[in-house]
Amino acid sequence: MKYRKDRYGNEISQLGYGCMRFTKKGAGIDYDKAEKEVLLAIEKGVNYFDTAYIYPGSEECLGRILDENNCRDKVNIATKLPQYMLRSMKAIEKTFAEELTRLRTDHVDYYLMHMFTDYSEWEKLKALGIEQWIADRKADGSIRNIGFSYHGNTDSFIKILNAYDWDFCQVQYNYLDEHSQAGRRGVQAAGDKGVPVVIMEPLRGGKLVNLPVRAKQELLNSGTGYTAAELGLRWLWDQPEIMCVLSGMNSEEMVRENIRIASEAEAGSFTDADRALIDKVKRIIKEKEQVGCTGCRYCMPCPHGVDIPGTFYNWNLMYIEGKKNPVRFEYARNIGMQKDPAFASQCIGCGKCEQHCPQHIRIRAMLKKADRDLRPLPYKIGIAAARKFMSR
Repeated sequence: MKYRKDRYGNEISQLGYGCMRFTKKGAGIDYDKAEKEVLLAIEKGVNYFDTAYIYPGSEECLGRILDENNCRDKVNIATKLPQYMLRSMKAIEKTFAEELTRLRTDHVDYYLMHMFTDYSEWEKLKALGIEQWIADRKADGSIRNIGFSYHGNTDSFIKILNAYDWDFCQVQYNYLDEHSQAGRRGVQAAGDKGVPVVIMEPLRGGKLVNLPVRAKQELLNSGTGYTAAELGLRWLWDQPEIMCVLSGMNSEEMVRENIRIASEAEAGSFTDADRALIDKVKRIIKEKEQVGCTGCRYCMPCPHGVDIPGTFYNWNLMYIEGKKNPVRFEYARNIGMQKDPAFASQCIGCGKCEQHCPQHIRIRAMLKKADRDLRPLPYKIGIAAARKFMSR
């Protein structure tokens, strides 16, 4: 296992264990199976375990494994405050205490404000007194490092990044998401500030493992010997800003394979041939795209608040991955849960965006089609209900 340093010089395994995908058994988690997989990971050098309050049974399972096997002190626990559910400091205190009980510990090594989508969410927490609460928890040792996880656009990510003295952050990032959400620009901004980055969804929930046939053939012909998963993980570990890449491992085989890769990959080791291979694979994946948007953002800002690149990115992704994937949910969360929503339906057809588009995309017409696909009626109703709940 190779290690990277956190902000204070502590060594963190560059492969982290994502505990959201423990194997289910009946209504709960298959504890015996999860225990074997977690203990194997610890034995092989993994020392970062990521869970969250809202992952059903995950905190309890991880806490029990670490407690019953006397290995709490061998690992770092990362868990998260569900800030979108809480409206008072009393609720925050109660939730944190419950997490410590579930995890059978007196401290959390890496604690995150969970799932920011907009800067306004941090403002709400500040108004409740979260900064003093964090200072108190760091002073009494119950929280060692403070960070946030993020789903939203790059500009809002950078605004949150600069709003507080964070110890680390966590973002969805992979070679297909290179220019969406926080994106490469956000990852590099964190690196410039000395804020280590933890990566979630490095393989888009397995989508970058199950590649199209032609992409698999390109991989085979490359002579690298990389598996599809290895290509995606090595692309991430090539970037020095990244401290840890989370993998939702739920088999011993997966644990062993990911540890093999993590024992070899390092920053700066990706070759020009590797990067060319990534480009070929991405081009094949994107053949089902609906619109040729490159995410250059020359069309932005929209005077009426539409996130044009974000809309087109999610629309393309829905066709790349198939309509039964969770892209509609991601779009609703990332675009619709901001303080000021950025849906395509806000377009009034002024045409300013089309004047600046290097690809000469018929943006106004494409936005209408994208909105119909991304927000069918049930989603519109659900988004409205969620926004009403979030604004309480």
